[in-house]
Amino acid sequence: MVPKEADSDGDGVVDSKDKCPNTPAGRKVNADGCELDRDGDGIVDGADACPDVYAKTADGCPLPAVTEAAPKPAPVPAAEPAPLPRKLVLEGVNFDYDKATLRQEDLAIIDENAENLKKWGDVDVEIAGHTDNRGNDKYNMHLSQHRAAAVRAYLISKGISADRLTAKGYGESQPVADNNTDEGRAKNRRVELIQYR
Repeated sequence: MVPKEADSDGDGVVDSKDKCPNTPAGRKVNADGCELDRDGDGIVDGADACPDVYAKTADGCPLPAVTEAAPKPAPVPAAEPAPLPRKLVLEGVNFDYDKATLRQEDLAIIDENAENLKKWGDVDVEIAGHTDNRGNDKYNMHLSQHRAAAVRAYLISKGISADRLTAKGYGESQPVADNNTDEGRAKNRRVELIQYR
């Protein structure tokens, strides 16, 4: 009878073939006995808070970035406020894949909406962030929250009271276009302003 080869760390790969002989218990390993890194960012899945998204950060998740704010436009004479729609989609503000960074071309659109919010008085607004369906649900919820927060921070920098603005991420739960096309996914990576008072 041939004695069974030892597997000291219990990962299912015998010690003679195990290139990572001290894998923590319960971790998934490859054929060499080394812990998996599905996104290839150098952080093993067991220590990676975002194991399906490539990011060279301590926790394996990308950091949201906010671009510099554009200079303040000259004051506009006060006009009668337009009726406030219940929901205002920031048309043309579609985030790049896996980013919460406001693009330079988006700032003029957000500036225009900041001016409208000033005219509308003290209406409270929810800034709703959305993603496409790529990535896992938990990560998309996190990313959409960062997108909403980026728009909120920019609106505050434009003089909108922070007390009026609430940022909320909805992840991929409310698509407005087909997630099977690049164009549809781009439309789903959006932010909406929703009146709630």
